[in-house]
Amino acid sequence: MNRNKPAILIVDDDTAHRTMLKTLIASWGYDMFEADDGSEAISCVKKRAYDLVLMDIRMMKIGGLEALEQIKSFNPAIPVVIMTAYSSVETAINALKSGAYDYLIKPLDFNKLKITINRAMEHAVLKIENQSLRQSLASYFDRRNIVGNSPAIEKLLDTVAQVAPSEATILINGESGTGKELIAGAIHYNSHRKNGPFIKINCAAITETLLESELFGHEKGSFTGAERRKEGRFVQAAGGSLFLDEVSEMSLMMQVKLLRVLQERELTRVGGEQVIPIDVRVIAAANRMLPPLISEGRFREDLYYRLNVVNLTIPPLRERREDIPLLAQHFLEKFASLNRKFIRGFTPQTMDHLIRYDWPGNVRELMNTVERAVVMARSDFLDDRDLPILPSIPSKTVDIPAGHSHITRDMPLVEVEKAAILRTLESTGGNKSQAARLLGITRKTLHSKLTSFGIITKG
Repeated sequence: MNRNKPAILIVDDDTAHRTMLKTLIASWGYDMFEADDGSEAISCVKKRAYDLVLMDIRMMKIGGLEALEQIKSFNPAIPVVIMTAYSSVETAINALKSGAYDYLIKPLDFNKLKITINRAMEHAVLKIENQSLRQSLASYFDRRNIVGNSPAIEKLLDTVAQVAPSEATILINGESGTGKELIAGAIHYNSHRKNGPFIKINCAAITETLLESELFGHEKGSFTGAERRKEGRFVQAAGGSLFLDEVSEMSLMMQVKLLRVLQERELTRVGGEQVIPIDVRVIAAANRMLPPLISEGRFREDLYYRLNVVNLTIPPLRERREDIPLLAQHFLEKFASLNRKFIRGFTPQTMDHLIRYDWPGNVRELMNTVERAVVMARSDFLDDRDLPILPSIPSKTVDIPAGHSHITRDMPLVEVEKAAILRTLESTGGNKSQAARLLGITRKTLHSKLTSFGIITKG
């Protein structure tokens, strides 16, 4: 295979027609691949990147329309050209509505086929569901800023819409870079306090002594350098919301003081005696789960329950890969406009790489990667030359105990499940991410099952 040639996947259950097309199109300078059914085409697209898919609409097992839907949901950047008979032109038009690039009528006009392929290569544009990017979630923090339509994000936003109008204290969990501050803002700007201030503070970025002053304020002369009275963040947020980011990094002494303020709904400035009532909704966030810290004696259980009235968890980007195309295009448009560049989208191969990478830095890492790519862009479409900092896809592997993937007739159900999972891992060479996709479960679920089986994992 010549990696410099564009790759085309032909999908047709008619072997003779498929072979003829493969030979013809290869003579035009393309690398050719083939699949005899829609299900095989879906599998092929998930295994490697293609520049174009040429697919029949009527096939015995999975038809072209169903395959088109799944291919476009996995990688919207791949142009799909549908082949159809005169009798099914209406179906082909429906395919266009579902995201097909174009359709061709059988028997194929080879000149038109060549023109269509060339045009698709030149003008392959990532099609983003603009409606989902434009629906308003709030007057300030709206859906354009919370990009995604995966089930996990839809469920999270439904919960945000439900709890935002309440006065409940919220605890947001999520890895660094997942967008905890954005969700906190969405809660505030959809609440009855939306006309009040939204004050933010990162508890991990300030020393314990200064954090107390930042939160509660101080009187003049209360410590060296306190040349005047200062109001703290709680007072500044009166009538609005206070976002305490990285609350897990607070010292135990600060946790005690914060708990008292939350319980009594009043505070005293550092070095002062005046009791000040507060009217603030608190939204806290942590990039680590707090119950383990409680067990280790590093976080107060009573403060946890005070903060955790409603719990929201933001999934990491690797667990909602279907949102990566939407997010990548969103950031591309944002930074292209900011840098006064005209960039249409991503090449199919580059989008494929973005989807397959695990993004340990989550949405923040993706945003920074796309911003740099836009700055370095050399053409209308971002390709791998513009993304040299994108690491190779990490190989997450697991040691598979010998002889444990064999299924016997009288094996208990839990052992059957274990054997099926291990057999799948064997087929992927121990790659957990790929095995999870084949099993139809999340990588997190797979990891939990492996842990319950007592299998030591690595990566």
